[in-house]
Amino acid sequence: MKIAIVTDSTAYLTPAEAKQNQITIVPMPVIMADQVYQEGVNLSTTEFYQRLRTEPSLPSTSQPPIGELLRLYENLGNDGYDIVLSIHLASTLSGLYGTLKSAASQIKNTKVIPYDSGITVKLMGYLAIYAARLVSAGVDIDEVLSRLDQLKQQINEVFIVNDLKNLVRGGRLSNTSAVIGSMLKVKPLLTFDEHTNQIILFEKIRSLKRAYHRAEEIFEADLDKSTQPLRLIIIHANDEAAALAWQQTILAKHPDLTTEISYFGPVIGTHLGERAIALAWLPDVYQIS
Repeated sequence: MKIAIVTDSTAYLTPAEAKQNQITIVPMPVIMADQVYQEGVNLSTTEFYQRLRTEPSLPSTSQPPIGELLRLYENLGNDGYDIVLSIHLASTLSGLYGTLKSAASQIKNTKVIPYDSGITVKLMGYLAIYAARLVSAGVDIDEVLSRLDQLKQQINEVFIVNDLKNLVRGGRLSNTSAVIGSMLKVKPLLTFDEHTNQIILFEKIRSLKRAYHRAEEIFEADLDKSTQPLRLIIIHANDEAAALAWQQTILAKHPDLTTEISYFGPVIGTHLGERAIALAWLPDVYQIS
């Protein structure tokens, strides 16, 4: 049984990671100044944040054309893949999963399985990598899906944003108390609700330093009780210096911890805004079977 792994560009995998794991990346559209761009293809992350400061209106996001996705699946079927596991950003952030679920039956030469990651960014990227590693090891599709579900339950994250207006305006923030947080000029801590997969505000912190400290506390609580090695990802929206500094602070306390720097690209940056930053963690997919 030959299984292909597909994900979308909000996984923010490097080209090397995608190639090494034979993962196909579907670019997500971003609309700026009435022009449609493909994330990572004709709109780089650097260019996006440069333009974000000067564009008179906020950018927006959309779904890839369904026809192009169906052609991609059909081509994978023509290449001999019996199953396409298509892993995408949370259905609470995009309608892509729902669209694929409705349209997948149109493909006759392969079985398409849309999978709602319940998350996005590099956390989703590691779900795709884990699936690819399992497939490479000969694990059947039912077991792959079961293990993905298990890994999803062990993902955690804390986002710190400077301004909630993009999330509120785009309807991506579920609890309306967030508006109060923006008015009070606090540093809101956000996460994905473990039951609904919606972005929620769960704490309001009075300073950035305290927000960092609180995020570290939440991570360290999970680290202390974890029976598996964790991978910590520091994710930034055009603030690599802050991410690197935070990484060094954490490594000073946990020198053996596996860490990396990732980023919020144009699609997710549209909703979080510039200089958002996050701690995100999950079992290290390179150290679990």
